[in-house]
Amino acid sequence: MLSPRAVLLSALLLGLPLQGALAQPRPPAVVPVTATQERTIRVEGQGEVKVSPDEAFIDLAVETRASSAQAAADANAKKMDKVIAALVQAGVARKDLETRNYSVAMEYEPPVHGAETPKPRGYLVNNTVQVHVRDLTKVGPLLDTALKAGANRVDSVRFGLSKPETGRDGALRDAVARARQSAQVLATALGVKLGPVLDASTITEPIRPMPLARFAMATAESADVATPIQPQEQTVQATVTLIYAIEK
Repeated sequence: MLSPRAVLLSALLLGLPLQGALAQPRPPAVVPVTATQERTIRVEGQGEVKVSPDEAFIDLAVETRASSAQAAADANAKKMDKVIAALVQAGVARKDLETRNYSVAMEYEPPVHGAETPKPRGYLVNNTVQVHVRDLTKVGPLLDTALKAGANRVDSVRFGLSKPETGRDGALRDAVARARQSAQVLATALGVKLGPVLDASTITEPIRPMPLARFAMATAESADVATPIQPQEQTVQATVTLIYAIEK
């Protein structure tokens, strides 16, 4: 660091003002900080309601095998045409039928005695159709209709809600009530009084069709016996976050 004499000499040689050359750096200004953040209580509430489903989705499949891909595809198309015709005749609208999957794959014989390459066995064609059922009393009879018409696989039976907002409103009300109760318990324990709600936010879980856990296929020969199907209630969940002011 230069001494004051060296600074003075440098200023004279460079023609600088003596006042600026000898001036010392000023300390930073101190700005007073005032706490303006309001005291708050933040709580979260989770609510749920049980709602009976009013629609179902059935995934039916027709699988066919043949020595060639064309033969397997032709046989599959004939069988699926019969299945669709039977479902339409049973009252299913064509707009409620949707192809979910169609695949053609070669099948191989299982390797024997350490064979290096498996031998082709033929071709497998799979055609999966989703049936949207709006009358739950018809789920069992429609399963029987499809199986009798040629469907040889039932991938899933799922239940859902055509108007999910009905259950969502109830779940939100339950979540708000739980959050409010938690806020009051906290305020009482802390010895403070709750003020107004400053902020509210929510997360509503999407309602997904619930798969049927178990259903029994009727084995009786009588056409009057239908496959028993028992729909399960749907659980609609919602989460609410509330921020309360604490009264001073």
